Amino acid sequence: MSFESTIHAKAIDLTKLSYEITAAAGSGHPTSCASLAHIVAVLMYHHMRFEPANPDHPSSDRLVLSEGHAVPVVYAACAELGVHIGRPGEATRAMTREDAMTLRAIDSVVDGHPNPIEGFPFFDAATGSLGQGLSVAAGLAAAAKLDGLNKRIFCIIGDGEAREGQVSEALDFIMDHNLKAVLPIFNANVYAQSDKVSPQQTAEALAGKLAAAGFDVQAIDGHNPAEIRQAMEHHAASQANPAGVPVAIVATTVKGWGSASQQGHGHHGKPADGDDLAKALAELEETRKNLGAMADTPLKRQMMEERKIEPKDANAPPTFSEALRQQGLSAALEKKKLATRRAYGVALKALGHADHRIVALDADVKNSTFAEVFFKDEALAERFFECRIAEQNMVSVAAGLSAGGKVPFASTFAKFFTRAYDQIEMAVNSGANLKLVGSHAGISLAADGPSQMSLPDIAWFRAFSTMRLPDGTPGFYLLQPSDAVQAYALVAAMADHNGPCYMRTLRPDTEFLYTDNDKFTLGGHEVLNQGRDLLIVASGYMVHQANKALDLLDEQGIDATLVDLYSIPFDEAAILDLANENRGMILTLEDNYGGGIGSAVSDAVAADGGGFNVHQMYVRRLPKSGRTTDEVMAYCGLSVDDIVKQALALLDLAAT
Repeated sequence: MSFESTIHAKAIDLTKLSYEITAAAGSGHPTSCASLAHIVAVLMYHHMRFEPANPDHPSSDRLVLSEGHAVPVVYAACAELGVHIGRPGEATRAMTREDAMTLRAIDSVVDGHPNPIEGFPFFDAATGSLGQGLSVAAGLAAAAKLDGLNKRIFCIIGDGEAREGQVSEALDFIMDHNLKAVLPIFNANVYAQSDKVSPQQTAEALAGKLAAAGFDVQAIDGHNPAEIRQAMEHHAASQANPAGVPVAIVATTVKGWGSASQQGHGHHGKPADGDDLAKALAELEETRKNLGAMADTPLKRQMMEERKIEPKDANAPPTFSEALRQQGLSAALEKKKLATRRAYGVALKALGHADHRIVALDADVKNSTFAEVFFKDEALAERFFECRIAEQNMVSVAAGLSAGGKVPFASTFAKFFTRAYDQIEMAVNSGANLKLVGSHAGISLAADGPSQMSLPDIAWFRAFSTMRLPDGTPGFYLLQPSDAVQAYALVAAMADHNGPCYMRTLRPDTEFLYTDNDKFTLGGHEVLNQGRDLLIVASGYMVHQANKALDLLDEQGIDATLVDLYSIPFDEAAILDLANENRGMILTLEDNYGGGIGSAVSDAVAADGGGFNVHQMYVRRLPKSGRTTDEVMAYCGLSVDDIVKQALALLDLAAT
C-alpha cells in the first residue's frame, strides 16, 4: 500500500496548503482543489514527464487546467516541487511556499487563475473562462504531432463546464484528428457554483457521451490512487498503440474531500477562515489518520523525452507578382484586379513554404476564405487543420498551436469570429501568437446580407489595440488591406510579428492600387493623394470609394488628401500632420458600424487638442441584401455621391 499511502499523504498536504493560501488571499476555491488533490498528486509527483527547473521545455508533458479556479492545488504542488517561475525577460527561480501565499496579490505571478503571461510558464494558457481548456490541449497535441514529439497533454475539466458547447467541439476535433496524446480528465464532483450539476453532467452521463463520441472511457474513483495511476498508464499504452483510440477519464470526486464541514452546497468560491479554517485543517489531519496516510515511499516521475526541435531558418517569401505566377494566377496581373481574400490564400501558401512554423486552420469555409490554397498543397496539407463549423474551438486550438511553437493562421468569415470573442480574449491573455483572418468583411459583401457581414468587429478588435501587452506591443494589430498587393504583404508582416493580429479581407475583386515595390508595416498607412483642402481617411473597400470621389471633388475645385489607413493602431502624429496641411478638416470612411477608424482618429484629435473638425461616415443603419455592392453602399449612405456630398458639407462648414 506504499504508493496509495504516499499519494493520500500528498493529497492531504496539497489540500491543506490550498486552504491556507486561499485564506491568505481572502478568495479562491479550496473545495474544488480538494476534489482534485489526488489527481494532481499522481500527475505531478509520479506520472507527468517534466523538469521543475524547466517547466516549458518543448519535450515535456503539459497540463491544461480548464477548471482554472482550482489552480491553488497546482500552485501547492509547484511550490513543493520547486517549479520555476519568473516574469518574461527575468531569470526564473524555484517557487516556494512563501510564493504560494502571495496568491492573487497585485505584485505576484501567482494569479487567481492560470496566467502564463505574468510569469508562470508551467501553464500554456490562461483559463478560468470555462470550457476552453480542452481545445487548447488539442492544439498543443497537434503541434507536438507535427514535431514528432511523444509528449502527453493532460486536461482537467469540471463537470459543470462540460455543459459548454466548446467542450463537445473539442472532443469532435480530437477524434477527427486522432489526437491520442490528449487525455481529458473530467472532474465529476457533483457541485457547480449555485447548485448541483444537471443530470446531463453526472459522471455516468459524461461517460456515456464520451463513449458515444468514440473515446475509450476510464471511469474511476478520483480519490483512489491505484485507479488514477492505472487509468493514466492505460492512456500511455493506448497512445503508443497504433490501433489505440483517444482515451478519456471520468473521475468521481468529492468537493471538499477530506473535510466534512466543507462539503455539500454553499462552499464554492468561499475560502475558509478563522475557526472554519482551523476545523477544516483538523478534519484533514483526522482523514490522514483514518487512511494511515504516510509518505513512506519515494515517488519518481517518468523521464521526459529529451528530443530537441531543430530550428529551421525561415526563407523570404516571393514577391506578390512572383507568387501569382507560381500559383497560376498570372491573369490577375494582366487584369490588375483580385480579391483580398484570394491574396490571403496566395500569401498563406507562399509563407507555408518559406516558414515551417506556419500552420493554417479554417472553419469549413476554406473554399471561401481561400485557405484551401494551403490545404490543397501536398507539401503543406499536414499543417492544415479543418475545424468544421466550430469557431470557438478553432480559436482555442490555434492558441494551443501557438503555445506549441507554431504560427497559426485561423480563418473564417469575419462575421463568424464574433461568436469566438471570449476565446480570442483568453488567447490574448495567454500571450498567444494568434493570426486571425476574417473574410467577406463589411457591407461590400452585398447579396448575402447582414447575417454574413462583419460590422461590429472593428470596434471590438480596436479596443484591444488601445492596450499594451507585457512586452509593450499592442494587444492586437487590426489590418484592413484595400487591395491584393497590400493584403499579400500584410500577411507576411503578420507572420513576422510575435503577437495577435486580425485582418479583414473582402469578397469582391478590387483594383490594384500598389505594386511589389510598395512596403507595408504594422502600424503604417499610405498617402494615395496629397491635397490641401480636406483629409479623407479610409480603409479596405472604402479606399476605392474614396478614390472615385476624389475625381468628382477635383471637378468642383476641391483638392483632397487620401490616406489608406490600413492599420490600427497607427502613427497618430503623422495623421494629424496631414490634417493640419488640410485646414484641419477630416472625413473618415469605413464599411462597418461605429467605433472603428473614425473613433480612433477622433481620439487622436481629442488627445492633441488642436483645432480639427472630424466627420465620420460609417454604417448607421441595419443593412440588407442587395444585388450589387453599389446598391448596398447607397442604401447605407456610403456611395461615392454620398462621400462627395458629405465632403462638400464639411468644407461649407469650414467656410462659415
